[in-house]
This record gives sequence, structure tokens and C-alpha cells, in this order.
Amino acid sequence: MRFPENLSLRESSATAEPPAAPALSLRREPAPKGREADPAETPGGSLPHAVVLYHYMYPDDVVSSVHFSELCAGLVARGWRVTAYSCNRACRDDLQTFPKRSFWNGVEFRHIWRPRLRQAGGLGRIGNAVWMTAAWSLLALNPRLRPQVLIVGTDPVFSPFVTLSWALLRPKLRLAHWCFDLYPDAAVADGMLHDDHVAVRLLKHALRMVYRRFHLVVDIGSCMRRCLTSYLSGPGQETIVPWALVECEQPSKMDPDERHRLFGDASLGLLYSGSFGRAHTWRGIPELAQALESRDGKIVFSVRGNGAVQLRSAIDNARAPISFCEFTTTDRLREKLSAADVHIVTLRDEWTGASVPSKFFGALAIGRPVLFVGSADSAIAQWIRQFDVGWILTPDNMEQLASELSVWARTPGAKARMFEHCHSVYQRHFSRKISLDRWNLTLRELCSYARQRR
Repeated sequence: MRFPENLSLRESSATAEPPAAPALSLRREPAPKGREADPAETPGGSLPHAVVLYHYMYPDDVVSSVHFSELCAGLVARGWRVTAYSCNRACRDDLQTFPKRSFWNGVEFRHIWRPRLRQAGGLGRIGNAVWMTAAWSLLALNPRLRPQVLIVGTDPVFSPFVTLSWALLRPKLRLAHWCFDLYPDAAVADGMLHDDHVAVRLLKHALRMVYRRFHLVVDIGSCMRRCLTSYLSGPGQETIVPWALVECEQPSKMDPDERHRLFGDASLGLLYSGSFGRAHTWRGIPELAQALESRDGKIVFSVRGNGAVQLRSAIDNARAPISFCEFTTTDRLREKLSAADVHIVTLRDEWTGASVPSKFFGALAIGRPVLFVGSADSAIAQWIRQFDVGWILTPDNMEQLASELSVWARTPGAKARMFEHCHSVYQRHFSRKISLDRWNLTLRELCSYARQRR
């Protein structure tokens, strides 16, 4: 499926015709009246200029790519000129390449050539990280590139080190970091490295120096902010969450056919939909499925990722009454997500603070509560308690939770009230507009503060 024509994809005439674009949920951000959104047609001096660095961006369909691409488009619609630099290869298929230069929603995307190193492998991932970090660092030498703000992501893993060259060569530039995953904490949580290993200690020491060069560090949850305190002393901190890929003006209605296809005649349907990787856990879910089976409840998984095979094996070994269905393309995602009563979100305890699952926001956006499997200290658990938008599964509350969910599913009007409440909480606290407005305000304050100090 190609992008809709109204997204105004325009490629440089010097590039070849690209392959068909993947089915993204990237949406058009309306430009303010009286201003053309395309940076190629807007005088550069009239708008603040931001450069965004992230491994994968438009037209790649990996979730974080969509978030960073929509961040770029959202800033353009709020009066910025944005140039984004990513690699020229797709995340899921490194044989697929993108043109050197393209425009989407007013954003200029520059795709840097990168060797075809396997991102899923350890050595390939490190090689890609070194290559992209070096390429981005060299951009600081480009005299024609004069942004007011540089926004750096966390993919690839060494991305924050680009601040060394940019801070040295562009001392007036404001440096911002959107931290989706915290390294090397994530590698330690995954068991790839030990926290007391000399390499980890040296890397953390180096990262403390790097993080202190940022003027703004944006985390995506309170648990991540706590972990970041060991690296930071001085830069401003904000929490701005990644919004849902699918947003609705009202709680999404169930499609009866999709509901029956996934859950049959069960009165309670719980769904895990999305990537399942090293950060996720199935702890307690087989036991919960067995407890719900006699209470007319059913659990379904729709997954992909490097942990999917191991998950299937664990479910088979437990002989749990859990079904698997195919992974859904973006154009049918809403129908599948809306078919469930409750969405399952998981995070291994060791990963608390190193990562915050974005599935939580996707569930609330369509008006569905969340069943969370993870640490009580996680930001997800805190939001569930704060806003009353779901349940937290622990080894001690298995039977109690199964009974509570069953009663909830059978109580007239209970689902509709919960769906409406979850959707309202998302719109008031986590929506795409709220997050993009906060980014715009925070970056403008950052630039204003820089001008006042000159």
C-alpha cells in the first residue's frame, strides 16, 4: 500500500523512483493558515530550524520511526523548518533502500548511505551505530547547515555521542535528546552485559560527560527519569510520551466479525498485539489464561519480533488456552485492537526505567483498559493507579484478578463506561497533539533562553 496522494511526497529529481512505501500510520499535520508547510518553498531565515537525527524515519514503518517522523511534521505545522537525517535502509528489510532526499508533510528527509550490516546481530548493530554516529558527527562541519536546535534519538545506541562534535563546533546550538531506550542499562537488563563489567563502567562514565552536554533531555516516563538522574547534572528534563499510532475521536467500536474471529463467543477478550522482544515477559499470563477459561475469558497474542518464537514455545509447554493470530498490517490495526476488551502490556522487571512500552498509549487511544505485567515501580503501573485505567497482574492476585475481570465483563454498562474513561484520559493527558504542543513549547523556550544569554 502506498502513501495517500494528499501526503505530498515529493522526491528529488536526482534520485531514482523509490520502492512502494510501507503502510504507515503517518498522518498529515495541518499547517497554520497563511503559511506553506514545505521547507523547500519557505524562506529559511523566517523560521526556527531544527535538525533531527534518528536511525530510521520516513518512509520506514517501524514504530519509533513513525513517532520521530510525526514529531518532525508536528514541528513544521507549528512554525518550524525541520531537516531529518536517517539511514537509507529499511529496519525490517535491509535490502530495501530509500532515496537520498524526499519531502513529506513539509519535512526534508535526508537518507545517509549505510553499509548493509545486519541490525539484528550484535556486531552488525555496533557497526551500524558507529557508522551513523560518525556520519552525523561530520554534519557539524557542513557550513550550510545552521539549525538552532539539534534533536537526537536513542537509535542507534551510540547516538548521544554526536554531541561531542556538535557542541565543540557549534557552541551556540541547543542540544536536545528524546530518550526512548536507556543504554547501557537496556543491555544490562537483557543480560548481555553485567553492571559491574569494566566496559559498562567506562561507558557510563563517558555517557555522563555526553549527557551533560545536552541542554534538554526528554524521557518517556517517571521510571526512566529516575534512571537518568545517575547521568545528568544540569540539563533540563521533561517527560513527553510517545503518542498512539491510531487515535480516535471517540472510543473505537467493535467489529462483530473481527471480535468473533479472535475471541469466538467469549464474554471477555484480552489481546497482546505488537512486537514481543527481549524486554517483554509472559510471566503469569499462561496461569491467568487457565483461570479465565472457566470464567468465559480468552487471551490472544498477535506478535512479531525476536521473542515471538520463544513466547510460542513457552505457551505450548504450559499448555495454556492461549491463541495466536497473524500480525496485522497498519491499515487493519484499528479493527483488531478494537475487538478486544482489555489490552495486555508487559515489561520485564529488570527493564523498568530502561524502556516504557508504547502499547499502553495505543490501548487508551482507542478507549481500552490495560492489563500490565511488570514492576509496580514502572511508569505504566503508576499511570494505571493514577488514572484507574486497568489492572496490574502480580503472582499474588491471579485468582482475584481473574474473578474481578469476569465480573467486570458481565456487569451491564461496565465496559462502555471504562472504554469512555480510558479514551478521555488519553485525550486529556497523552494525545499526539498534547505531546507535540509540549515539544514545540519546550524547544521554543530553549531557543529563547539561549538568545537571552548571548
